[in-house]
Amino acid sequence: MILVREVFQVKFGKMKEVKELLKEMTKLMPQENKPRILTDLVGPYYTLVMENTHQDLAAFEADMRREMGGPEFGALYQKFIPLIDSGRREIFTIV
Repeated sequence: MILVREVFQVKFGKMKEVKELLKEMTKLMPQENKPRILTDLVGPYYTLVMENTHQDLAAFEADMRREMGGPEFGALYQKFIPLIDSGRREIFTIV
């Protein structure tokens, strides 16, 4: 089992917009694979984290293709991109 964590630095003052977009984006995802969404309390301001688990890397890749491949998700993602300064993906093995 793996944990995938997507960490984003949101542009200053844009967190509210990002959270609203994420609500719409997660509606398009299967119930069993909706990410947990976290925002910062301390550390770098305007940090947003989405995390979820997958059986393995192959399952993660298949889920990404299925969830992000549709035109509805693509349109929302195009609105998401300009609100983000940077991001990274962390993948951990759950022990």
